[in-house]
Amino acid sequence: MTEKSNSRPALQTRIVQALRYIEEQSGAVVPAIQPAATYARDENYDIRKPYWYRRDGSEATAHAEAIIAELEGAADTLLFASGMSAATAVIDNLPTGAHVVAPEVMYHGVRMQLLAAEAKGRIRLSSYAAGEVDALRSAVVPSDTALVWVETPNNPNWEVTDIEAAAGIARAAGATLITDCTATPPNMTRALDLGADISFHSATKYLAGHSDVTAGALSVRTVDARWEGIELIRKLQGTVLQSFDAWLLIRGMRTLFLRTEKASANAMAVARHFEGHPLVERVHYPGLASDPGHAVAAKQTNGQFGGMLSIIVKGSEQTAIDVCRYCETFYPATSLGGVESLIEHRKTVSGEGFPVHPRLLRLSIGIEEAADLIADLEQALKRAAR
Repeated sequence: MTEKSNSRPALQTRIVQALRYIEEQSGAVVPAIQPAATYARDENYDIRKPYWYRRDGSEATAHAEAIIAELEGAADTLLFASGMSAATAVIDNLPTGAHVVAPEVMYHGVRMQLLAAEAKGRIRLSSYAAGEVDALRSAVVPSDTALVWVETPNNPNWEVTDIEAAAGIARAAGATLITDCTATPPNMTRALDLGADISFHSATKYLAGHSDVTAGALSVRTVDARWEGIELIRKLQGTVLQSFDAWLLIRGMRTLFLRTEKASANAMAVARHFEGHPLVERVHYPGLASDPGHAVAAKQTNGQFGGMLSIIVKGSEQTAIDVCRYCETFYPATSLGGVESLIEHRKTVSGEGFPVHPRLLRLSIGIEEAADLIADLEQALKRAAR
């Protein structure tokens, strides 16, 4: 008789196997897609699962949520139709007039949403310089601040904020800390373990990893009234992640560890090659020892630094745009975290009102051969500089 091991498989093994999924009737090792919009009750007129209508969820969505909760070490996870809809639920759940502290420069969509809420009198907004813990501390008002928003590494300059320090500041003030670590997913940065109350990810990016689904994820350490309020907003707004998208997300997460390891290695190779390059003014990448956020990034990741970096090219704004135009391996497209490498002129994408360097190019490094990516940027930079 073979004895069953009592040791728990490693996290990577559990995620690769989608939490050891086996379909009971057929033995299938790939989850099914359940597209039903409504669910029949049982013979006692009781609901069979925690959802009885599509806005509550589905088997596929619940399975994807369970995988992310395992990655995060979370008590619970909720999936939304996009990262923005997840952010909306958090903001909409705040009481009218709540004080919110957020970075001056962050993902422009969330920043625009916060500014719009402030303009309507829904919230009071204070800002701090990304990565600056002392500035964050100064912006927080004890017993008044309701929500502290941290994005780290911070898009598009990739400043790094110390999550443990931010958690201490928020906790002392009686505020909720939400962290956006989209650029370093939870196999790299487990924000809840570092003290965050809510972990937010645009699951469109590294979690899904194939540029074919939009999704947002919120995870928490504690299920409480605040969490129940966010879940109710998702239900009322109808922004739950749909079954097919959840199935795509599950498929993507099974290769998360492999993809991020390769993307991180590629990004490090690209950053090192172009640091000090005659056509590049600066490289923003926390993996470089010269980066101001390197020490904190090393502390709160698993030794990888992610696939996101930015370069500021020498020349004019048009020079930077031309580099995007002349790339032949990089795709000139917006997003990040996919298997393919992307390049974008951030000012063009985020608009004139967003505080970003006019010659900054944001690079999402994929899993191609690093030598091909370096060669492509070399030829595009030389061509644009003529």
